[in-house]
Amino acid sequence: MLELCGIHKYYNPGTVNEMCLFRNFDLSIQDGEFVSVVGSNGSGKTSMLNIICGSIPIDKGRIKINNTDITNMPEYKRQRRIGRVYQNPSMGTCPNMTILENMSLADNKGKTFNLLKGTNKKRIDYYKDNLKALNLGLEDKLNIPVGSLSGGQRQAMALLMATMTPIEFLILDEHTAALDPKTAELIMELTDKIVKDKKLTTIMVTHNLRYAVEYGNRLIMMHQGETIIDKSRQEKASIHIDDILDKFNQISIECGN
Repeated sequence: MLELCGIHKYYNPGTVNEMCLFRNFDLSIQDGEFVSVVGSNGSGKTSMLNIICGSIPIDKGRIKINNTDITNMPEYKRQRRIGRVYQNPSMGTCPNMTILENMSLADNKGKTFNLLKGTNKKRIDYYKDNLKALNLGLEDKLNIPVGSLSGGQRQAMALLMATMTPIEFLILDEHTAALDPKTAELIMELTDKIVKDKKLTTIMVTHNLRYAVEYGNRLIMMHQGETIIDKSRQEKASIHIDDILDKFNQISIECGN
């Protein structure tokens, strides 16, 4: 279980631009949950992900995984337990390295490299099998640079690489936002398959309300650093896109937009 306990987060503290995003923010994610997170810009969605991953520090509070306090654990150590896919397809792969080299890099996540070769030829068939599951023909292109692939191909690879080694949590930061509609559908189907096959606890931030409604077993809506909707399982299954749009419109009117 992942827990955010009494989180406080200030930006630009001590300046005229000081802003408190989170004030005593609490959130618990149960093992096996696939949580879709929606909210307007500035609601705290990505900041929450960054806090979980250790990309930004908190000013007060505790972060726990299975009752173990990881508040002060550095980001690189958290990444051994957390896989993350970003909005920009280029952030999850190394463009100047080949597909094979990228797969090897992901395969060695958390391991000691020493002076051994970075690519283990004995693992090539394993990499091909994983790539074949993407149905993009990448298993026959192991020696081409990843930078020559399309955005959708790179994002599919990033998703595969993020989940190649055993992890406890998968973090998806608007991972379909930069893709065309057809490719985004493919990536979401692939995401759902990987999450179910590997039984991953997943948090997906998205601006696509249909994806938020159709995928996962819990839906959270955030606004100004607070959770204003939190529906799980049967309650989540009964939510329609119009319900979320109505809430967005209500917030917009309250904010004077």
